[in-house]
Amino acid sequence: MLTNADIAELTDFRRELHRRPELSGQEHQTAARIAALMQDLGADEIRTGIGGTGVVAAFRGNALGPSVMFRAELDALPILEAEGPAHRSLTEGVAHLCGHEGHMTGLAGLARLISRKRPARGTVWLLFQPAEETGAGSAAMLADPGLPAFDYGFAIHNYPGLARNHALIAPGTMNCASVGMKARLTGATSHASEPEKARTPAPAIAAILPALTGLSRGTQAQEDFRLVTITHISMGEPAFGITPGNAEIWVTLRTCTDEGMASLRDTATGIVQDAAETQGLGVAFEWHDDFAASSNHPEATAIFARAAEDEGFILSDQGLPMRASEDFGRFGGRAKTAMILLGCGEDHPPLHAGNYDYPDDLIASSVLLLHRVARDLTS
Repeated sequence: MLTNADIAELTDFRRELHRRPELSGQEHQTAARIAALMQDLGADEIRTGIGGTGVVAAFRGNALGPSVMFRAELDALPILEAEGPAHRSLTEGVAHLCGHEGHMTGLAGLARLISRKRPARGTVWLLFQPAEETGAGSAAMLADPGLPAFDYGFAIHNYPGLARNHALIAPGTMNCASVGMKARLTGATSHASEPEKARTPAPAIAAILPALTGLSRGTQAQEDFRLVTITHISMGEPAFGITPGNAEIWVTLRTCTDEGMASLRDTATGIVQDAAETQGLGVAFEWHDDFAASSNHPEATAIFARAAEDEGFILSDQGLPMRASEDFGRFGGRAKTAMILLGCGEDHPPLHAGNYDYPDDLIASSVLLLHRVARDLTS
């Protein structure tokens, strides 16, 4: 299976990826490095530029069989990394603080193993997705005619706060849907001594904020779960002599299902429009970071769970689905897909924290789990 030399080289590879992070949609060097590695490992086919910077590589068997996809993410985050590791990011303000370089390394390890012994049947596709952090990458890849068809799709995500050798998985919703709503309110300014001559958004904002947050209800374990989080507000100019005439409100909407999200979007926009109309304001909307709900297919979940148990993981569905979103859900419209969360340790720094670092000792167990799934489906 994996030798000590494999593990050492994969660890070095992970740390080198960590040193050279790239933001969503800008993963050109990372994609080139991945494509070169797949070439070195003798992939039967490599396709680049899928959905922007995406890379897919095929390892084929000699007989007909299922097409099985394993996904990792290429992008990093616009966050300043804390001082600490020797392999700290070389790009100030950009860092792999979600473990995507560790997920790429898992697929690199899988490629090593299947390059030494090809699938007996079917095809193993390794898919490296751009722009996961913005929710744009999977949609772009799925819209690209260069993306191959596949029957199954699997993904691992590391999970701080969960003990090592533990994993979370369940059929159904694994990650919530979410979207960022930006509402711009436009009125007219006046001198601060004559506020009655302005059309100020202040009264509208006073009505909108409690109405939006009042839409939140339930927990993510309930199908009608809704969470509305106000993330940013700006109004007018930083001056004492002007009655403000414009404002922006940034809100994150979150639900368990895509159907619930459609309803929540309609309700939230209605609240803003009604308040704007009451105050004689113009209103315009923008939508950002649009994530579909990520749902585990029952068959794919059973395959993944069985492989994880065979690899010694202790499985649970505690706390699922995650409130946090994941840009894996849209692949479920193409194939039977499932994601599993592997514990990083109960005291490990959380995802997106400045001092987060993917644990190197998770590399081997991730590779062996992915390889077992590939063997189970293509042997």
